[in-house]
Amino acid sequence: MADKSSRALVLYGDGLASSISPPHSHLHSLASLSCCGFLTLPHSPPSENVDARIIREFAELLDSSEAYGSENVKESSLPSIPERFMGMKAAIITNNSNLQCFGSKLGLTVLQLNELIGSSPSLTDSSIVASQLLKLLGFERGKTLETSQFDLLLLHMGAGEKPNGLLDIEHVNDLLGALLHIAKPGNEISSRLHLSLIMSYEPFSGDENSNLSLYVDTRDSNSGLSLLVPRQSYKIKEGKLRENVRHHSPMLIAQWQNAVTRKDMVETYSISDFKEHGGNLAIPADRFLHEVAFKLWKAPKYGA
Repeated sequence: MADKSSRALVLYGDGLASSISPPHSHLHSLASLSCCGFLTLPHSPPSENVDARIIREFAELLDSSEAYGSENVKESSLPSIPERFMGMKAAIITNNSNLQCFGSKLGLTVLQLNELIGSSPSLTDSSIVASQLLKLLGFERGKTLETSQFDLLLLHMGAGEKPNGLLDIEHVNDLLGALLHIAKPGNEISSRLHLSLIMSYEPFSGDENSNLSLYVDTRDSNSGLSLLVPRQSYKIKEGKLRENVRHHSPMLIAQWQNAVTRKDMVETYSISDFKEHGGNLAIPADRFLHEVAFKLWKAPKYGA
């Protein structure tokens, strides 16, 4: 735990995990510095369209599926994000209109990508975007300001973005490279910035024995000893088995804060490397925001 509260930037590559390849060096570089693992999701409802999936999976990340399932988010009994996390100042940056509407009803400030990048994003523009993002978090000229406009920024990239948004994995890689350049390990920013990179898969069709499966249960279900084998924690909620857990196509997550987060033995940002060398294994996606809020001193403990 840091001796001062962190400020968090979450890069969310929606549906872009399958596009990661060896040339995306900045993603792999972050993975090599980070603690890596998986966020599990519920199964997709039958005939779910892209727009509905985007909102539902984002709602899971914010532990707000109750609000997603409500016909009117305003009428939901779920408190807003600032109310749940000690007044945490949080913003979502996206050009997806449905996500903007959902985020605002949860108490998030809504910003648009084109306000930061303008038109024709490139590597040069990525450097500008990186600086602007850090400025919103109170990081300027390599220093940490006493106050900041936001405690948490969630940048949604990929699925459902408009043409002038960060549409593909190349833009994510470039932006991440710019951020790592500014927040070099050892400087003041790197020790206060809690950076998370989340990459999810597009809708998946197939069985759970694919190479995108988290774990394959090979135990003999007829054996009485199988009852003594502990369950993975991502399958449990409040001491009971979760009834709806998707064991394939998890979100991949790498988290880095210099001298604060653990460094795993991962070398590439891939599901196979995370499974073999990642230390975080899997947690439910709805626990993610609670973990980040703890780093920001906006939750009394992880999972609270």
